[in-house]
Amino acid sequence: MQRSLSAEDARFQAEMREFMTTQVPQELRDKVTAGVELTKEEFVRSQRILNAAGYAVPHWPAEWGGRDWTPRQLHIWQSEMQSAGVPALLPFNVSMVGPVIATFGSEEQKERFLPATANLDIWWCQGFSEPDAGSDLASLRTTAVRDGDEWVVNGQKTWTTMAQHADWIFALVRTDPSAKKQEGISFLLIDMTSPGVEVRPIQLLDGGHEVNEVFFTDVRVPAENLVGEENRGWDYAKFLLGNERSGIAAVGALKRHLARIKSYAARVTDENGESVLGHPLVAARVAELEAELMALEVTVLRVAGHSHDGKPDPASSILKIRATQLQQDVLELAVDVAGSMSLVWLIEDDAAGEIEEDAVIPGWARRSTPTYLNFRKASIYGGSNEVQRQIIAGSVLGLKG
Repeated sequence: MQRSLSAEDARFQAEMREFMTTQVPQELRDKVTAGVELTKEEFVRSQRILNAAGYAVPHWPAEWGGRDWTPRQLHIWQSEMQSAGVPALLPFNVSMVGPVIATFGSEEQKERFLPATANLDIWWCQGFSEPDAGSDLASLRTTAVRDGDEWVVNGQKTWTTMAQHADWIFALVRTDPSAKKQEGISFLLIDMTSPGVEVRPIQLLDGGHEVNEVFFTDVRVPAENLVGEENRGWDYAKFLLGNERSGIAAVGALKRHLARIKSYAARVTDENGESVLGHPLVAARVAELEAELMALEVTVLRVAGHSHDGKPDPASSILKIRATQLQQDVLELAVDVAGSMSLVWLIEDDAAGEIEEDAVIPGWARRSTPTYLNFRKASIYGGSNEVQRQIIAGSVLGLKG
């Protein structure tokens, strides 16, 4: 595949680059580039800037903010956003629940939720995983029982990312316990302020608070918050996960991060005062990763569109596996370049969220180990890589088990 752009796409790329580097505040982009955690308010501020310009949800249907861009233009938009260090659009909103509501929701649900979802007036979180239903998601046990015009929800979700910020949660719930695992699941929208909803933080190894447990105790949910048909939630979940897997291949962010690591390696010296980047093994690792990222980018372009006819493209599983492997390889390189400096972690109250690249042990080095450890999760979320290999074997290669 030719990686060169047509004149039209080149103009489009220049337009995206101009906007991303001039309209999104520099201080936000600097924090993203340095790997400093953003506040909820900063995420909201950035997404609203993009949404006001029509750049938050271009992959949605046109009547709900979409732009009818080609797959190549969508890739350029995403890559330029990532390369510029623009804060990531909240994936739970733009890549997960938004497309599900736009495709399967009622007109009332679309009008109620989609504009607020695109503008981040509603912060969504994802209620899929449970203590005994992670990779085997169809084993979920959270129940929803119909009681007149309401559903009564009981159960528990875990590893719920950013639930502490969320206004609403989209959850998979079991509505027919007698059906086969996948056939008795529904997709429900739940207000996080409802009585009976409790959020408990899960503290990570680096001391951060990113994920949570969410408990439902006799939570009453209006019947109109059911998306699509009862007991069809598994189909909607597969559609959502197909979009999520395609979005995981953040080529622009990986290229930006690798370039930054190269600049770090050029400044770090060994005991002989020589640049670490000059070491043949380090230079070879950087060159290999650059080539692998180029191959990934071409593959992303080949997987045109996130889904077709309401079904995920099974080739998105290939992107998911390779992108998460490369992400982990790039972050591991950062730890190795930092060397002994990576053993001094950047703890929660250190530097009060400042970048601090000029400190004795710079911020990037102190962030390298907790970031590397945090993103070991990448081969699990969106469906574990082992599950993706099964999808590739059956749906891409046509192999029978």
